[in-house]
Amino acid sequence: MLKMRNLPEKALILALSSSLAGCATATLSDDAEIQDAKALYGCNVINVYNAGEYIGEDVLANFEKLYTAKVNYDTFESNEIMYTKLLGGSAYDIIVPSDYMIERMISEDMLQPLDKSAIPNLANLDPEVVEMQKSYDPDLTYAAPYFHGSVGLVYNTQIVKKETIEKEGWDILHDTDYKGQVYMYDSQRDAFMVAFKALGFSMNTDDEGEIQQAYQWLIDMNKAVKPAYVTDEVIDSMANGDMAIALMYSGDAAYVISENSDMAYIEPNQGTNIWQDSMVIPKNAKCSGLANAFINYIESYDASYDNSSYVGYTSPNLQVYEDLSGEDGDYFENSAYTPREGYAKDETFHYNEKLVQKLSDLWNKVKINGE
Repeated sequence: MLKMRNLPEKALILALSSSLAGCATATLSDDAEIQDAKALYGCNVINVYNAGEYIGEDVLANFEKLYTAKVNYDTFESNEIMYTKLLGGSAYDIIVPSDYMIERMISEDMLQPLDKSAIPNLANLDPEVVEMQKSYDPDLTYAAPYFHGSVGLVYNTQIVKKETIEKEGWDILHDTDYKGQVYMYDSQRDAFMVAFKALGFSMNTDDEGEIQQAYQWLIDMNKAVKPAYVTDEVIDSMANGDMAIALMYSGDAAYVISENSDMAYIEPNQGTNIWQDSMVIPKNAKCSGLANAFINYIESYDASYDNSSYVGYTSPNLQVYEDLSGEDGDYFENSAYTPREGYAKDETFHYNEKLVQKLSDLWNKVKINGE
């Protein structure tokens, strides 16, 4: 049974529907061609491992009906938890990690190549999204884009002036005018990214001097604004207007903005993390044929639309992106749904074990000093 957390309403509905897999009513188009996975691939069950609250309402049920198959769907809270579980011997057919973790898994020979002949819907991908993936998987050999987005600040326009936050950028988190009115995401990777960017450093640095300066920047932030360290609860709280400013992922921000017209989203000019999550097939997958079919289905228009409209993150399917961000779309003029592209100071994370180890101890000290 999926453990319920303090989720926003849409995520709670998703959690319930996921825990009752197979009980939902699938809604496929009348001309959908039902296929027999057992006959096609010799197996009709796949195990999918994805981040929590990260899939459309009808996606799993529709796939199960389309292929006369069963999807066992598990969720993880972080890439690191997912990685540790794989090292422990757990077997999945599909996993949806982030860019830097896929880079690590490729380097450690943990993934099998995609069968591109079985995934014609890769042709539906936005060329800009494909370009993003080239830094760690140049030819889409191992990974098929799932969502992409950015990290930025959601702010209440009734409290924070647009010109103020545009001028200060990340340094608004040192502005004492907002003391007690700030949410900081409880993530060492994201928090140190903010500090590195505020200081003009690369977020992939492992320079000891720069790391110490970033640590001090975060300590100074604690003193200046006394942030509340949060995770998923930030979504509901900002939708309710509980705080003036919050560090958030773009998809969560898109949802908040759609719920509260006083909220806006900014990617500071000092640069930010532009990230991508993609679907991969582990080496120990037990039903790789059906796994490739699942990836092809996710990249289809209908599944991509269901995913993106429900979750709020930017779809890699070009037509879905254009429809959802267009005049009649769910995210028309929603500043968080469309991450900026081509900005020189933006970066993607790369796997760096040395940096991860250094930040871990420092992050615990940051939070202790923030209490």
